[in-house]
Amino acid sequence: MSKKIEEFNEYRTRMNEMILGDNNKVIKRIYNLDTNSYTPGALDVKTKELLGLVASAVLRCDDCIKYHLETAYKEGVTTEEMMETMSIATLVGGTIVIPHLRRAREFWHELETQNA
Repeated sequence: MSKKIEEFNEYRTRMNEMILGDNNKVIKRIYNLDTNSYTPGALDVKTKELLGLVASAVLRCDDCIKYHLETAYKEGVTTEEMMETMSIATLVGGTIVIPHLRRAREFWHELETQNA
């Protein structure tokens, strides 16, 4: 696994454990709702991850973008599908999203090359 991906996942896991360890009922419910929202339903997981990617890009949350990129990659999203999704995000969010597009493409490259 690439260093960037490994560092992101280790930090995310460590901090989620710390936050959930604080035993705050509202935060636990929000985490649970988030987890359950991305399970298969009327929409498949791949579609939901791409929707999450658009929303995260428009909101300019790099951590969220990375999470959705990695999950989408695991769901079999192609580079072409990811770039089309990010093109919609950039259209909706405007040019302010371009720096996040750059980082997203860089992280996607890391995902692609980790399995090469």
